[in-house]
Amino acid sequence: MTRSAYVALVTCFNEDETLNLDATRAQVRRQVAAGNNIMCAGTNGDFSALTHGEKLDLLEAVVDEVAGRVKVIVNAGCPATFETLQLARGCDAIGVDGIAIVTPYFIACTQDGLVRHFSTVADSVQTPVYLYDIPARTQNHIEPDTARILARHPNIAGIKDSGGSTETVMAYLDVARDAEGFEVYCAPDHLVHWGLKEGCSGVISGLGNVAPHILAAILDGFNTGDTAAADAAQQVFADLRKDLYALGYPPAMVKRALYMMDPSVGLSRQPALMPDAAQDAAIATILKSHSLT
Repeated sequence: MTRSAYVALVTCFNEDETLNLDATRAQVRRQVAAGNNIMCAGTNGDFSALTHGEKLDLLEAVVDEVAGRVKVIVNAGCPATFETLQLARGCDAIGVDGIAIVTPYFIACTQDGLVRHFSTVADSVQTPVYLYDIPARTQNHIEPDTARILARHPNIAGIKDSGGSTETVMAYLDVARDAEGFEVYCAPDHLVHWGLKEGCSGVISGLGNVAPHILAAILDGFNTGDTAAADAAQQVFADLRKDLYALGYPPAMVKRALYMMDPSVGLSRQPALMPDAAQDAAIATILKSHSLT
């Protein structure tokens, strides 16, 4: 089975913080050229700062630009089941390869509540649904036993793990072994090759925005059986991650680094993420040391 890489694509903005769809299309072309698939409106795509309509406009532009050349998954998760349903149906109508549903945030959920939430959405769309676990941001975690229940749903195709715990990934992989067709995607950038070797179907990466070719090299090495090449690319990727993420909130550092490489992507919409001269100098040094400028 050939493994896949998805990049959690940044959302590009104009100076007035409106969507810059032309710049977003350019980033899509960059990822397609590297051979990477696209995740739209994920954590690195500022999804929590986008309106319902903007998410659909963004997705339409991404799907149009991809034109079937790679796969597209979109995150349609919202705090409430009702809103998630409306957005997921809109994404379903546009046409994508998968709809990821991040766990509800702000509201503390029981595991039974999560089963009802995800099942309700999966019942209501034709597109395969992927669970999206990122407990550090949502404060709600999909326990492996809950994933096992949800994996039985005929329209739930897999899970994206962004928790960073190898134990949880292994537990999800145990679920996948017992549920035919259930896929596990590993997100932490330092675990790409490890996850592939353990049996993950692929990776969904934020850092791939900055270095799409390095991410692709890990997958190419693994898929062709060149373990040494995959290991070498993974080490470069992990070193870049360590250096860049040490400076602050990872998605913000990814966006800022990409902005310094290509200002057309615009700034982040997230509050309190203001440019900092010392931080920019550090990012510039990191990019230069990794031959990214």
